[in-house]
Amino acid sequence: MKPSSTLLLPGWQNSTPDHWQSHWEAVYGYHRVEQHDWMTPKRGDWMARLEEVILDADEPVVLVAHSLGCILTAAWASHSKNTHRVKAAFLVAPGDAERDALRDILPSWSPIPMAPLPFPSLLVGSQDDPYCPFERVQAMALAWGSDFWDLGHAGHINAGTGLGDWPQGHEKFLQFVDLKAI
Repeated sequence: MKPSSTLLLPGWQNSTPDHWQSHWEAVYGYHRVEQHDWMTPKRGDWMARLEEVILDADEPVVLVAHSLGCILTAAWASHSKNTHRVKAAFLVAPGDAERDALRDILPSWSPIPMAPLPFPSLLVGSQDDPYCPFERVQAMALAWGSDFWDLGHAGHINAGTGLGDWPQGHEKFLQFVDLKAI
């Protein structure tokens, strides 16, 4: 698998330069799916962009999603006829767009699809994520048919939690892809 076949799906407001996704892009050559509007994301627009990038890929892809990128993955998978072009998904710290605090800010992201994903997935959750209660993260993993990795108390698993390039996460990602996608 070529590094360009690993697609990074940042969440709302994109991943900052000190976010682990940005480190993985710079170090490993993974491809960030750029969205036209990071600040006021529209689910349909983001789904269309993901579909376009997946169809343009030379080979099946692996998705590496963070926060709203996880919800994008589930939403896209619930509508696309091209899910066979995804080998696996590594889903980190999904944000719960159905919570009152986010529903008004991200109105097009509710409801969150809660159906099994048609490809192998690993969901990484934190017990103290301010954007999604731990029980909700576990419910998403169960509904999506995802393997689950409890990262303990790691906040939103982003730049603010001091993970840097998150080597533990990258090692787990590679192990998962080797086991599930190849």
